[in-house]
Formats: sequence, structure tokens, C-alpha cells
Amino acid sequence: MGAIERSGYVFEPEYSVISQDGAIHVYHKGEFIEEIKFSFVGEQPELDQIENLIDEFCNKNEL
Repeated sequence: MGAIERSGYVFEPEYSVISQDGAIHVYHKGEFIEEIKFSFVGEQPELDQIENLIDEFCNKNEL
């Protein structure tokens, strides 16, 4: 799963299958902004779950 760009922000998801959790690191112009933590079930998080978390961040920050 690679980086996702939206509204000038870069969202880099990473996750651990063993601990069933992950984080999306948010960057703007190369500067770290925030870490969005999440948990999931299965081999990897669903792309829809990642997209929803990014949508929530964008809506919260009015991007």
C-alpha cells in the first residue's frame, strides 16, 4: 500500500499484521503533521478503511 496524495497532503499508511494495528502518517510539504492510528482484522487493512480515515482527516481540517 503506497502513499496517497490529497489536497497537497501526503498520507503514508503502514501496518503490522501481527499486532493488527496501523497508522497513517500525514505530511504537508514534507513536514510531518499528524499520525492517525487504527486497528484492523485480517491480512491487511481494507483500502476503504484507509480512505475513510483520510476523508475524516480532510473533513476535520476542511481540506
